[in-house]
Amino acid sequence: MFKKFTNASVTLVQRYLPDPFIFCIILTIIVFLGAMPATGQGPLDMVKHWGSGAWGLLAFSMQMVLVLVTGSAFATAPIISKGLQKIASIPKTPTQAIVITSVVSLITCWINWGFGLIVGALLAKEIAKKLPTVDYRLIIATAYSGFVVWHAGLSGSIPLAMATLDESLKKVTAGSVTEAVPITDTIFSMYNIIICLAILVIFPIVCAKMHPSPEDTVSIDPKLLEDDNIRSEVKPSTPAEKMEHSRLLSLIIGAIGLVYIFFFFAKNGFNLNLNIVNTIFLILGIILHGTPLNYVKAVEEAAKGAAGIILQFPFYAGIMGMMTGANADGVSLASVISNFFVNIATVRTFPLFSFWSAGIVNFFVPSGGGQWSVQGPIMLPAARELGVNPGLAAMSIAWGDAWTNLLQPFWALPALGLAKLGARDIMGYCVITLLVSGIIISGGLLLLV
Repeated sequence: MFKKFTNASVTLVQRYLPDPFIFCIILTIIVFLGAMPATGQGPLDMVKHWGSGAWGLLAFSMQMVLVLVTGSAFATAPIISKGLQKIASIPKTPTQAIVITSVVSLITCWINWGFGLIVGALLAKEIAKKLPTVDYRLIIATAYSGFVVWHAGLSGSIPLAMATLDESLKKVTAGSVTEAVPITDTIFSMYNIIICLAILVIFPIVCAKMHPSPEDTVSIDPKLLEDDNIRSEVKPSTPAEKMEHSRLLSLIIGAIGLVYIFFFFAKNGFNLNLNIVNTIFLILGIILHGTPLNYVKAVEEAAKGAAGIILQFPFYAGIMGMMTGANADGVSLASVISNFFVNIATVRTFPLFSFWSAGIVNFFVPSGGGQWSVQGPIMLPAARELGVNPGLAAMSIAWGDAWTNLLQPFWALPALGLAKLGARDIMGYCVITLLVSGIIISGGLLLLV
């Protein structure tokens, strides 16, 4: 029965889910039409909100492109490639392959979402080379599904923001938070740890159970996954070619980068933000590729998968602009959705409804920081009025933000670029992990707090 339901989900998604860019356009139209009656604004207002927001994710777009490019280039360095091959040689059956991929993805995404997003996809891709009997679509979907725990982990932007009381936190929470909320009340709270552990135990089992029968398995020719040979075999003869093949130049710039990384962690502790993750991938990639020209070629090859990010992120920024674009009374579509759940919530159900509302808003505002700025000023004052712990309210929003990423191609683009797949190839399986994680998180927020 479970496998039949999975197959039906996969078939339905493959038939009806369009290319992520088309999906993005459809979301734009839905928000454009839905925001007008909800906020009492006109078409021109929506156009203005869209245009004002369209370039609001430029810095983040570049960060995401670099996550893909530097992570992929780093993985093609000979020593890293060999290491991944050794790990990929451990599983001997499709079930073992899915379980190992799921566990690695969940743990690394909990440690840091940018690191986990890339590592999971790279490991899945390497396993598929070694084990052609594993369903390629499912193992990539499994790697991406680990992303659901990121906002409950060490790189969760909302719990980390709550841990530092500053002017930005006071603004986002509309003054309802008057003291910093330690991560012992958010990331390391008992309910959050239990939810994470439940997902860590259940997800590998669920993903393994989804594996198709041998006759329905979609495998891939390992040769198609082999990276192009980026190592330069030309013997340098001119001064220019000698510089291009100079290991010394790579070591010098690598040493500068390593010193910076050392001082960053010495000053900030284990704070793996997106910039430092990209810096680590960049510097180590330069060093491990040996010569500047080898690294240039690795980056050129990796950049081929970044087209989706470059094209779609301005449109998602425009959607965010319309979602958060308020009328003269300060009412936006995002606030209308949030207030609906707030108005029907009780002390007992508030965390659950906050989670659900955040999951809905995340479809249209798939940015943790953007969603926090929209829902924080609504949900945190309401939590205070009801007597709900602010850390719990914040984590409910964080879980909702991460949850529906499983059905939102926005975040899957780097993994899909690495895997050379389309969204419809994996989203049918992600529907199942979305439903399973939704039950786990909902139960945790309703019964454990």
